[in-house]
Amino acid sequence: MQLSDWTTWPVLAAATWVVVDLSMRFVALGVIPGRRKPSTGMAWLLLVLLNPVIGLLGFSFFGTNRVGRRRHDKIAQVNELIRSRTEDVPEPATASHFRPAVHGTVALNRQLGALPLLADNTIRFEPDYTAALAAMTRRVEAAQHYVDVEFYIAALDDETRPFFTALADAVQRGVTVRFLFDHIGSRGIPGHEHMVKFLDEAGIDWHAMLPIKPLKGKFRRPDLRNHRKLVVVDGQVGFTGSLNLTEPGYNKPKNHKAGRKWVELVVELEGPAVASLEAVFASDWWVETDEVLHVRHQGATGQVAALDGAISEVTTQLVPSGPGYPTDNTLRLFTSLMYAAERRLSITSPYFVPDESLLYAVTTAAQRGVEVELFVCEQADQFMVGHAQASYYRELLEAGVRIHLYPKPYVLHSKHFSVDDDVAVIGSSNMDPRSFALNYELSLVLFDDRAVTAMRGVEDTYRELSRELTLAAWESRPRRQKYLDNVFRLTSALQ
Repeated sequence: MQLSDWTTWPVLAAATWVVVDLSMRFVALGVIPGRRKPSTGMAWLLLVLLNPVIGLLGFSFFGTNRVGRRRHDKIAQVNELIRSRTEDVPEPATASHFRPAVHGTVALNRQLGALPLLADNTIRFEPDYTAALAAMTRRVEAAQHYVDVEFYIAALDDETRPFFTALADAVQRGVTVRFLFDHIGSRGIPGHEHMVKFLDEAGIDWHAMLPIKPLKGKFRRPDLRNHRKLVVVDGQVGFTGSLNLTEPGYNKPKNHKAGRKWVELVVELEGPAVASLEAVFASDWWVETDEVLHVRHQGATGQVAALDGAISEVTTQLVPSGPGYPTDNTLRLFTSLMYAAERRLSITSPYFVPDESLLYAVTTAAQRGVEVELFVCEQADQFMVGHAQASYYRELLEAGVRIHLYPKPYVLHSKHFSVDDDVAVIGSSNMDPRSFALNYELSLVLFDDRAVTAMRGVEDTYRELSRELTLAAWESRPRRQKYLDNVFRLTSALQ
């Protein structure tokens, strides 16, 4: 071998790497922007251009929210089935009083989520964490036929034990109990393994949603989640909202040491809307188990109406969303209602990281004279999301949005907003890219001035406890914090 051979190989290797590097960047330019929001595409392209290997590797795992053809096809089938079985449901007479913009939102929800507008429901808000769990437990204790339970996070602990005991007792009475929880979301919570053992011993039919089991052929983008929270008892009473099935410190010693507790809002309901909740559960159950559940309205019992704070004859519509849907259902719902606001818009979200469309909807409302207020945590429980959220405060404040910081160490985890005096929305969805594109979510829209008044009462409590953020105070924060805010604002778009 000649000496020139040794000098040729390094040159050849370097030249080859240059060609490969340029090829990866070139291919990325033509592939990544496809069917993505410009901000998302630009964020991924920036990462690829900075380091093609790391960027493309990350994109291969996290660059798409596809959940697999089988799951996607089943969700499409469910939506068509719901649409066909409810196409003859007449529009309630109450809809004739809706403003045109609100009526348009109803049509949009029907198109995107398939579920119809339903009148004659009874609702009651429960802002107390322990009381919400107790209310669900009482309904399970009275169950006669079946109980359907679905939570993003579920764990057996001192706070949730009465609920799990009620489920086990129900099984002993011959009640069918079905239980769903997110595979990854629940595994990280202390008490998870104890819960699974309890479910098995109690004879409860349980399944993990979106499981990742490569050896069994179950693999997908690892950060997709089913973030829904709901309970249905005998088809007569339902619950949904922001509450996860765990104690208010999430069984984490660091939370207990800091005194950190989650603040939630749950809605209990009776009426035709319970069938909508059950239809969503049935679709998730079928996707995970291949078992078909038959959903039918069982009629109301008057149990909710007898409680303090209950509101009867409420018109509602349930809107499911998630990566199996072809459109961003929740984002479209939220922005449509925000553009419909004429006088007041009150938003509560623990993770407020808006994309361009949502940011414009909120700031445009404020700029055209709508009184807009935003309730967020003073101290975020997630470092990256907290900084990404903070990066939007200046734009919001300059537009005239009033920002109220709920005091630390509490985590204001409630997810709801109210528009003028006629629409309120409550559910599982945050206002961030994850909830809009990566999570399966659930939003209950309430078209009723009394429901808005009740929700405003909850918001008034938040306001009394919070401190208002001013632009001057925000601009005085350290430069290091400003830098981190901007960095994590960019990474929030990496979907």
